[in-house]
Amino acid sequence: MTEPTLLILAAGMGSRYGGLKQIDPVGPSGEAIIDYSIHDALQAGFSRLVFVIRRDLEIEFREAIGKRYESLADVVYVHQELSHLPTGMVPPANREKPWGTAHALLVSANQLADHPFSIINADDFYGRDSYKTVIEFLRKSPPEDKVEYGLVGFELRKTLSEHGSVSRGLCTCENGYLASITEMTNIEKDGDAAINTLPDGSQVSLTGSELVSMNMWGMMPSIFDTLEDQFSTFFRTNSDNPKAEFYIPTVMDQLISTHVARCKILPTSETWSGITYREDKPMVQRRLLTLIENGVYSSPLQN
Repeated sequence: MTEPTLLILAAGMGSRYGGLKQIDPVGPSGEAIIDYSIHDALQAGFSRLVFVIRRDLEIEFREAIGKRYESLADVVYVHQELSHLPTGMVPPANREKPWGTAHALLVSANQLADHPFSIINADDFYGRDSYKTVIEFLRKSPPEDKVEYGLVGFELRKTLSEHGSVSRGLCTCENGYLASITEMTNIEKDGDAAINTLPDGSQVSLTGSELVSMNMWGMMPSIFDTLEDQFSTFFRTNSDNPKAEFYIPTVMDQLISTHVARCKILPTSETWSGITYREDKPMVQRRLLTLIENGVYSSPLQN
């Protein structure tokens, strides 16, 4: 097994943000969030980058991001397309975009067949200790009798936006392992705590100390043994739903509930930052300036 790969999900346009936020500058020298992510990953020991992007944005993405790292790491581009389906399946006419994060993972299978890997979102700032945590997990020898993956768990209150509701995967843990993930799609900050509003209008109070998934995973190629079958089932059930998405937590829940694999929780003390809403950008910029002032990063960013 070779050194770990970083799989960067960068095919989304960010509908609530209103633009290609993956390359939007936030650092004082024009760096994007993805630049800080790659910097932290390279410093932690990742040496291979796989970008999942849209085919029509490849030239723009290569020029803005990819070319900067081609001399520092093995860089690969994968296209997430509507047409990337198992043999015999045809995308429905009313579908406008691919099928979500687990579909992005599936289209990357050929590039990850021999690599332990971590998954991140291109527009999320995870903090350098998160990369150290996940690569340490990936470099350990897996248990001989278990298929084991890892999930970096963030404290809920350290992942919320001041400017609106967010979706978070709430983790239920047992003895350091993930028991289940509940997708909560309308969580709002409530002081140091939070409230999730359900579709029927009822509300669930949260303390803010719960662990949540921010889609930072540590995985092995064995995930692909069942992924296509899971997607085929999803597709048959949801082919007439133009908004249905195939999510990584759904895949992991299925593997855990059927005892095919287990998922170790990898807690981090880092504060997640991201730009869910355009109004979040100044907060991210202030945080990066503080980290630069404290010597965590240089400006301009040096890899």
